[in-house]
Amino acid sequence: MTTLAYEPFGATLKRHGLQVQRRPLKTVQVNLGRLCNLACVHCHVEAGPGMIEENMDGATVDRLIGLLERSPKVEVLDLTGGAPEMNPHFRRLVSAARTLGLRVLDRCNLTVLFLPGQEDLADFLAGEGVEIVASLPCYTKDLVEKQRGKGVFDDSVRAIQRLNRLGYARPGSGLLLDLVYNPVGPSLPPAQLDLEQDYRDELGSLFGISFNRLFTITNMPIRRYAEHLRRKGQLESYQRLLVEHFNPGTVESLMCRDLVSVGWQGRLYDCDFNQQLGLGESGGRTLASLKSFDDLDHGPVVLGDHCYGCTAGGGSSCGGALL
Repeated sequence: MTTLAYEPFGATLKRHGLQVQRRPLKTVQVNLGRLCNLACVHCHVEAGPGMIEENMDGATVDRLIGLLERSPKVEVLDLTGGAPEMNPHFRRLVSAARTLGLRVLDRCNLTVLFLPGQEDLADFLAGEGVEIVASLPCYTKDLVEKQRGKGVFDDSVRAIQRLNRLGYARPGSGLLLDLVYNPVGPSLPPAQLDLEQDYRDELGSLFGISFNRLFTITNMPIRRYAEHLRRKGQLESYQRLLVEHFNPGTVESLMCRDLVSVGWQGRLYDCDFNQQLGLGESGGRTLASLKSFDDLDHGPVVLGDHCYGCTAGGGSSCGGALL
């Protein structure tokens, strides 16, 4: 975040008598690369179709699988990107994690289901029992295409309809499909449960599609989204909005307390946002230097002023609002 005349995040925590320490690790979130078939305005990863070389290689995936085998406390493997499914080792990693009994989350942009060579992707995900966390920043076509590009909304609806036919979001199927909302403009998300009901009403009545939960996520003013706001003259006001809405009640539930983020090159970070800012975890560790993910318990978390984004209003995490 750009330096402005406000109290640093660390000082705000101290003033409230708060600190952020890691608890026993539950979730390993892996960024499999920046390659994506879309180039969304809000993407803090700056992913896109041209990022072919910035993909996790097979040797790094092998080290990751070995660490998961030696980390009994880990419960969840959370796969993100770019479009994680475009990594050539995605399916091998998913199958290995499911064999270990881990919950596997796929942060899917939905349109990837229709790419050449991915025609059987939906069947693979359903067959492995993968939980899908799908980006759909609004239930109206114009706002989705404003943020993600022409044609994305129609393809997203078709993808959800296909997933529903496979059993996703159907009672008793065990196949979870959650949607993700990001504000289109520089504002905080509305109340998560209220918006979830709006999504259900609109998407159900217009397209006959269903989902399990809606996650509202605050856009982080870093990388591509920061540049987008700067061009519009909105960066400073948005950053100030986040600072002014700091909510101390969110700190206890911050995702960095029980999650570690793994970059496509194998370096470890305390969250995906730290990863994009190059802020490695305090020990400077990598997959190659780590013996077990369980060794990360109770370590310090690297913080910065961008952390106001996760603690504003109802809070924000990869699992939606914190409060």
